[in-house]
Amino acid sequence: MKTLYFTGYRNYELGVFQAKDPKIAVIKKVIMSALTNYVEEGLEWLLISGNLGAELWCAEAIEQLKQTYPELKLGIIFPFEGFGENWNETNQQALQTAKSFADYVNATSHKPYQDPSQLRNHTAFLLEHTEGALVLYDDEFPGKPNYFLRDAKAYSEQNPYFIHQITMDDLQNATFDSNLL
Repeated sequence: MKTLYFTGYRNYELGVFQAKDPKIAVIKKVIMSALTNYVEEGLEWLLISGNLGAELWCAEAIEQLKQTYPELKLGIIFPFEGFGENWNETNQQALQTAKSFADYVNATSHKPYQDPSQLRNHTAFLLEHTEGALVLYDDEFPGKPNYFLRDAKAYSEQNPYFIHQITMDDLQNATFDSNLL
């Protein structure tokens, strides 16, 4: 697998409202562990959409992984132009930091948000341009990643597409695994 998409819960869905929340360290370590395995199997590009929470934490994890795996590339593909412009200053800064880590930044729609078709087109683009997805999502804890996951599962019924879910159990187990922390 050369290209993988990552998405997951938004920070507020996990009850994370501070940049120093200890949950973030656990999440980043689990992401790094999974991505390390994929990089060692040939992963070259990881794509994210720039959403708050898990995706921006993933960008930080990629920046750390690049110290060991400089060949790993990060792409941010926004669903529309101006994504994140209405966020507060702290969140906009987090997005700018992620963009500074990226090797490629673009948007599937080069217009500001107009309607939900831009989001559907964005999902279709990601499914068609990646070979699989790493998703921080637990079916027992509904949230925004469910929309992508639902479409990815439907897509995988007709196309070769790999889906790896990181669940709440995985995060819980990581808090007790000294190899990850």
